[in-house]
Amino acid sequence: MKESLRSGSPAKRAAIVRAALEVFVRDGYARASVDAIATAAGVSKRTIYDYYGDKERLFLRAIRETRQAQTAAFEDLLDRTLGRVDDIEAALTAFGREFAVAISRSTDRAAVLRLTIAEAAHFPALLEPDEPSVQGLLADRLAGLAADGLLDVADPTEAAEFLGLLVTGRANNHSWYGSVPLADAEIARLADGGVRLFLRAYRRA
Repeated sequence: MKESLRSGSPAKRAAIVRAALEVFVRDGYARASVDAIATAAGVSKRTIYDYYGDKERLFLRAIRETRQAQTAAFEDLLDRTLGRVDDIEAALTAFGREFAVAISRSTDRAAVLRLTIAEAAHFPALLEPDEPSVQGLLADRLAGLAADGLLDVADPTEAAEFLGLLVTGRANNHSWYGSVPLADAEIARLADGGVRLFLRAYRRA
């Protein structure tokens, strides 16, 4: 018989997810306890079991729910910066700067990355692609910009991968994936360079 779990309060779920990420990063999956997560979240241990069932499901769902929230935020970023585009360089620059800031300063994103690297061997499900994926959403947007005559994109998926790397890669390296703070001006400089390089390859002549 399939166990029925409560959807529960969105505020409590968010608190549990934040606490779970913090405790799992700090202690590792094996040493992390549901008691510690409940204390950090300000909820009862029973609430965590009612919402998530057990520690393994809590671990996987906390990462999945965090990724889903990040994807929703990314979609909003695309709508703000690449929704209606007249000046392709200005639009991509706005996108690149904001995305680079989000990548280099998001503690949740850094936590998910560290947990995935540390625990993927024990939890292969962590490596399963999200649907929709950030790269897929960006690929669709670049394909639309190409259809509007603003870019020359033969392979939107490849172009999205390149753009993502170009606008976030150096910010990640310079900040040690969020461990070292970067000034706004430095993030802008790194992202702008990536956009210029991307446009050399993909701007429609």
